[in-house]
Amino acid sequence: MKIHLIAVGGSAMHNLAIALKEKGYTVSGSDDEIFEPSRSRLAAHGLLPDAAGWHPERIHGGLDAVILGMHARADNPELKRAQQLGLKIFSYPEYLYEQCRDKRRIVIGGSHGKTTITAMVMHILKSCGMDFGYMVGAQIDGFDTMVRLSKEAKISVFEGDEYLSSPIDPRPKYHLYHPNVALVSGIAWDHINVFPSFELYVMQFSRFIDLIEPGGTLVYCAADATLSRLVEEKRPPVTVIPYTAHPAVVRNRQTFLTTGDHMIGLSVFGEHNLQNIGGALQICRVLGVNDEDFYKHIGSFRGAARRLQTLAQNEHTHIFLDFAHSPSKLKATIKAVKEQYPDRLLTACMELHTFSSLSERFLAEYQHSMTDADDAWVYYNPETLKHKQLPMFDRQTVARAFDTPNVEVFTDLELLLRKIKETRWKDRNLLVMTSGNFNGTNFGKWELSGDKLVVVRE
Repeated sequence: MKIHLIAVGGSAMHNLAIALKEKGYTVSGSDDEIFEPSRSRLAAHGLLPDAAGWHPERIHGGLDAVILGMHARADNPELKRAQQLGLKIFSYPEYLYEQCRDKRRIVIGGSHGKTTITAMVMHILKSCGMDFGYMVGAQIDGFDTMVRLSKEAKISVFEGDEYLSSPIDPRPKYHLYHPNVALVSGIAWDHINVFPSFELYVMQFSRFIDLIEPGGTLVYCAADATLSRLVEEKRPPVTVIPYTAHPAVVRNRQTFLTTGDHMIGLSVFGEHNLQNIGGALQICRVLGVNDEDFYKHIGSFRGAARRLQTLAQNEHTHIFLDFAHSPSKLKATIKAVKEQYPDRLLTACMELHTFSSLSERFLAEYQHSMTDADDAWVYYNPETLKHKQLPMFDRQTVARAFDTPNVEVFTDLELLLRKIKETRWKDRNLLVMTSGNFNGTNFGKWELSGDKLVVVRE
């Protein structure tokens, strides 16, 4: 099989390229710009394009398929050439389904927690010696890639994203997987640029449930009121399994699951992660994992990249990086850190980066989302608004939207980083939250020196 990937440098696309090569396919790709870590990983597998840009002459009749990444445009010259030649053109999720149509597909969806639940299930299955294919949206300890396509495995575990499939396919990604087993972790409005109303957003989850294969299973978080109403109204003709947060206690800043007379120490914490564990447990049960094995291995799960990831710590300070960017994620993550460290102050610092968060109409959804933090710092780059062709707004608009007396809004990254460097962090934690990177800030090189944080920009 000869496969060409347009926009191969994306985090998902470059992992798919590597997975296809490892499966024995002949793989080529192109992109107008490729950043780290995609660049180094593609180079290590001999898949880095010789030159940046789009090269329609590389599209020829000998290709078995062309996979179109979300970051390409509908007028991409390579895409146009593929269309002229009548080649098979797939979106990323479309091709994953094509590869796994004969397998038992487990799809983890929801507005929050889907990456972590998928990672938990992957961790347990691997620890139990089970063979499976997968696709997950973050790097996971113990897994070399974010995609694996196995010929022999009978099951595939997918993280199900509700965002669009490709520039020429407006269907949500998770509508293309047709799950045998589906999980929905919760519904909280996001992607306002695609789903301009909450009702339209909820409809995507309704359709996802409809697409569960006959005889399949729906696992859902019963603590989410919107989701619970949806399931009750639909009464889907599949096996329905609700879940809630797993019982737990916190002792000396460590969370322990409680089951019968046993306590299982965890590396993760927070009510949202206890909900994630509750969902992962139900999925693993459906897949035949017994509870004894689940509890034996869940304690060694260390989380997914950028999900309450430790950047630096000492005896009196902990610096976290988290992917949180939507209002519900901010609130849950701040609450988790505050409850885990009740004797420390908490500074929460978030970046408005997505289309939704940079929409003035959506900003009101952030009201009180950072109230639990002792200090709330919000950063956005006006140049990002210009790049996304969104209407400009000022810092006062953001402060009013968050509606909390402890909020401080920054548009100058250097001022924010200076404040972080000048703050004395003794008996105080810092939680950095973004789906972006604060204009290329290298969080991997941040270090604590006494009560000061050494901040490296690049």
